[in-house]
Amino acid sequence: MRKTQRKGDVAVAQAIATFTRLGHDVSLPITESAAYDLILDCDEGLKRVQVRFTSSPRSQVDLRRIHSNGSGYVVKYTKPNAYDWLFVVNDRGEQFLLKDCLHSRRSWTPTAASRVTVPPR
Repeated sequence: MRKTQRKGDVAVAQAIATFTRLGHDVSLPITESAAYDLILDCDEGLKRVQVRFTSSPRSQVDLRRIHSNGSGYVVKYTKPNAYDWLFVVNDRGEQFLLKDCLHSRRSWTPTAASRVTVPPR
């Protein structure tokens, strides 16, 4: 398994744990092709959540999806309304939530205002 894929798996697992501790019901899409990683059932209704991992606490989060095929690398930008919320985990375990879809943007830098505070167990 690739290292970047493992980081993404860790971020999704952390998001599931965090949203569950915050009292939300969490569902996973059946397909890998969805533009979001989780579905939350919360007070605001059903929310599609894109989960990202960043290796540096102050680095920008790449919002593009990149894969390779026989012709080389394919870069895809987020389409409008592809997801409802963006959840980011960094390598220090800090978590950030942006309640917006950042379509057509290359990156986003998490801020203190978007930090998620999880209640103690």
